[in-house]
Amino acid sequence: MLTGNQKSFLRGLAQRQSALFQIGKDALSDTLIQSVDNCLRTRELVKISVLKTAPEDVKELAFDLAMNTKSEVVQIIGRTIVLYRKAKEPKIILP
Repeated sequence: MLTGNQKSFLRGLAQRQSALFQIGKDALSDTLIQSVDNCLRTRELVKISVLKTAPEDVKELAFDLAMNTKSEVVQIIGRTIVLYRKAKEPKIILP
């Protein structure tokens, strides 16, 4: 579980990143979940954009994706989701 201070730190890092994935009308496909999972394994912090064509609510998508990838939701702002999962050999050192 991330503390408020750690989430704030991660939000700062995510601000400089561009979204790596987009969720559209297909919502959470197995392929998308697998891709995000693989990305979290190498990058730890992933930013995802939710298109207006997505059938579900942004918060629902964020929590479903976090549950399926065993990650934590750092931030949901507008139609953007930021997820974090600590790697076995962490690249991001949390405060």
